Amino acid sequence: MQRNKSQEPVFIEDARNGAYVIDANGAKYIDCYSSASTYNLGRRNKRLIASLKQAIFETDQGNFVMISEEKALLAEKISKFVPGPLDCVLFGVTRGESMDAACKLARGATGRPGLITVDGGAYGDTGFALSLSEHPLKKDFGDLIPGIVVVPLGDHEAAEAAISHNTAAFILEPVQAEYHCRSLATDYLKHIRRLCEKTGTCLIFDESQTGFGRTGKKFAYEHHDIYPDILVVGEAITGGIFPMTAMVFTSELKQFFDIHPLIHLCTFGGHDVGCRVAAAALDEYEQIKPWQNAKVQGAKIMNELKSAMASDDRIKSLNGLGLLISLLFSSAETANRFCFLASKNGILLHKGIVDCCCVLIRPSLLITEGEVEIINQGIRATMKDL
Repeated sequence: MQRNKSQEPVFIEDARNGAYVIDANGAKYIDCYSSASTYNLGRRNKRLIASLKQAIFETDQGNFVMISEEKALLAEKISKFVPGPLDCVLFGVTRGESMDAACKLARGATGRPGLITVDGGAYGDTGFALSLSEHPLKKDFGDLIPGIVVVPLGDHEAAEAAISHNTAAFILEPVQAEYHCRSLATDYLKHIRRLCEKTGTCLIFDESQTGFGRTGKKFAYEHHDIYPDILVVGEAITGGIFPMTAMVFTSELKQFFDIHPLIHLCTFGGHDVGCRVAAAALDEYEQIKPWQNAKVQGAKIMNELKSAMASDDRIKSLNGLGLLISLLFSSAETANRFCFLASKNGILLHKGIVDCCCVLIRPSLLITEGEVEIINQGIRATMKDL
């Protein structure tokens, strides 16, 4: 840690490896922020770095409006990796951009303007994404995208009243990471799925934080045995080694792209070097199956937190699945202090963006039993210091 002129603590990343990050002063921390669930395969994963090194000697960015072997092979890998009838892929660079593309596709394919989401969402900081999000700073940017309706999460009647033949898409996160990891109930999601099918509305899931194994399944929607029409996946697709996201969608929706192939252009989307890295990451995911470890190790952290909660009423509630876990405190100030004190005990944490009273725990999915014990020890020490 270093301090700026206002004497506020400043964290400067230096070395990183596996579950750990080291700051500019040489202090070592377990990274339980993971750049908002980007580093699912750990920091500086050796296999991914090797694929990046090889790629830069053999290819380049490619031409973003032209097909290449790298783009085609990665799209095929993604379609096989993602459960359900999601066979088509459009690459992006950030989660917000991929959400923007998803909204454009839904509006274009249906010919409808209406977009519906639930309260408490966080989808990114670009146009459609920010407009859909419950972002505390959103009011500072003036009017955003019109035609967006927000309904209460879990309210069957509100959803049924809102969805109509004028609705292009219903958009949500199966687990709202930034809002105290609120999970959607299976009966609610199935109700939304039925309403979407009845009205011809696209169902869009954002799994930027929950995808690639974080909740104990490849994707969180597998917990509910339903599929979206469009899936947004985040930077974990390359394990954080190269900037890439993707929108994965059904063959039925591809028909609109066949007529309008240039509705969403991204200069670095489907970057051929990045495609090589993402392909290596998908191989790593399939070989290691880190969702299995996430389920086991996440349960150990949850058990520790339940014990802490039982003996300390400053933790108001716990939520989470796998290695996406949230502690709710009584105030944002307490959550801030918990994060600061946790850093003194070797644990790097971050507050929720939507609910600033919660603190999220989201380490590498490859974290070991010994490293989980270090996290648990750090939590015990932090609660004593709080």
